Amino acid sequence: SGQELYGQDSDPALAALTALRLALSTDAAVRIAAGDSLRADARTGLRADAALCHPPFNERNWGHDELAYDPRWEYGFPARTESELAWVQHALARVRDGGTVVVLMPPAAASRRSGRRVRADLLRRGALRAVIALPAGAAPPYNLPLHLWVLRRPERAPAQPGLLLADTGQFAGEGRGGPDWRSVRETVLDAWSAFDRTGRLDERPGPARCLPVIELLDDDVDLAPARHLPPPGATGDTGRLTEVRERLDETLRLTAELTPEPPAAKSAAPRRPLTTVGELARGGALVLRTGTNAGHARVPLLTDHDVLTGTGPSGTLPEGDEEPVLTEPGDVVVPVLGGGSVARVIDDATAGAALGRNLVLLRPDPAALDPWFLAGFLRGTANHRRASSHASTATRLDVRRLQLPRLPLDAQRGYGDRFRALDEFERALRLAGRLGEQLVRGMYDGLTDGTVAPG
Repeated sequence: SGQELYGQDSDPALAALTALRLALSTDAAVRIAAGDSLRADARTGLRADAALCHPPFNERNWGHDELAYDPRWEYGFPARTESELAWVQHALARVRDGGTVVVLMPPAAASRRSGRRVRADLLRRGALRAVIALPAGAAPPYNLPLHLWVLRRPERAPAQPGLLLADTGQFAGEGRGGPDWRSVRETVLDAWSAFDRTGRLDERPGPARCLPVIELLDDDVDLAPARHLPPPGATGDTGRLTEVRERLDETLRLTAELTPEPPAAKSAAPRRPLTTVGELARGGALVLRTGTNAGHARVPLLTDHDVLTGTGPSGTLPEGDEEPVLTEPGDVVVPVLGGGSVARVIDDATAGAALGRNLVLLRPDPAALDPWFLAGFLRGTANHRRASSHASTATRLDVRRLQLPRLPLDAQRGYGDRFRALDEFERALRLAGRLGEQLVRGMYDGLTDGTVAPG
């Protein structure tokens, strides 16, 4: 194809894995080196068309002292605490004039005072073209809304340089398995395409705008999109708030309908013969499988966090040689770490996902076990306590030791119907909580920005 792909990583194993994955997925010539890219750059003469970089964040030992006079610092020598700005300049030094650089950055790098001089020079010379705030959960660390910096090695100084600022935080997942990537992609590409074509972006309501560089060159040179963009209109918009209120009313009515009846007068617990999950597995009444670290299937990954929070599959299955365990309707999935009494019955919407780490899947024989009966008894607090072991920092569940009563299938289904109703009630409560949070947040935003009257 005539294309060449170059890369470097300080970890030899990751460098080799990267080379293998690229070789399997492209016809381009792949050349991956192992070594510290800042201290021991293997491609000093390279001038690529484009560069991608995911640097280590907050790295103090990046070579500040020994690299003080390195020619890569065209935009200023980064402070010891600004390792990310060193990586930005390293990537710019390895592309041709007009070449594009995309770097994943921590949000603090857009506003730390120790980096304002370098940020200012990147702006003045037209190298920094866009700062895009991603939704929280896009990449590790998942609790932070990371930024994408889009840069271009300047061929000539622009007459009126501008910076595209975009914030896609409104597309963060509301308990539905991660960010809405389709909306993120469409929003960012629409704004970037218009900005890259004309050097400006027409003023319009939305999560993106173009600011003249002169407006950003103050004492702080703060490039965080949230500082310069209006808050998303959805939270304070009265029409949106009315819709959330109506959904909340409907959910609360459903929750009231699903509220379990109070139990009858307390009676002595019946003595029932018990069995364990391990015994059922040995007898063929169910199949027990554990989650994998990698696989070759291109399917969503069901994580232990998804099971604990009741959300859809949010993970991505890393490539590997292992055979992934794919979920089917009626499977029961149990997390083994954390100490919570949770068991989830897989429905049609979740079926087909790969089973993630720290999860155990139980596939009952429908002629012998009702899945809701199985899941319900596995959630008993005393049952979990007996089957758990405790280390110094974690609790681990031995699923094979979990107990449940030996009952005929008809009796199991009676329990299963009750457990299913409890699950519907629990899911309605979760939804009501999320909608209530949206309504409260929207009312605060609306009252403070003037879109909602206090009367």
